[in-house]
Amino acid sequence: MRHDVRLTPMSDDLVEPLLSAAVAEAEPGEVMPPVPGPAGWTAARRDAFREFHRAHFGGGHFGPAGTIMYAVTLGGDVVGGVRLTRLDAPSGVVETGIWLGRSARGRGIGAAALRAVLDEAVRLGAQLVVARTTPANRAAINLLRRCGAIIQVEQGQVRARFWLDEAFSTDLAG
Repeated sequence: MRHDVRLTPMSDDLVEPLLSAAVAEAEPGEVMPPVPGPAGWTAARRDAFREFHRAHFGGGHFGPAGTIMYAVTLGGDVVGGVRLTRLDAPSGVVETGIWLGRSARGRGIGAAALRAVLDEAVRLGAQLVVARTTPANRAAINLLRRCGAIIQVEQGQVRARFWLDEAFSTDLAG
């Protein structure tokens, strides 16, 4: 299945389309850090979403927050988001997280976006990309596996690893 899936580094002009996609097609807990208050897309949660994404503008480079946010687009429409976050140690390790609106799920769009962000990680010099999810999130686990991740369950969390550099994986394993 071929898709016109693209990753575009977050910018001010993408924040509102990304928020609109999130509000229409996802729950807040699927797309952003927790915000206290009643359930749903409250005004406070919408403001927190905007602030969170604006804090991670980097133009395709790790900014001061150590995270690059991308809008996932399909045919020019924003359908989700993906991030890369630099981890402290060891050097060369980044974490990714992805979310898609309900209408974009189960269509191969997540796999295309994940492969694109892995290519971005290589471009940025990463040797290992990690991702985390819960054992109940079967769709995410299947996506990670389909894209080549090594999956482990540790302390009730699923941890996925994508080795981008064979020499690096041997150094860490040994």
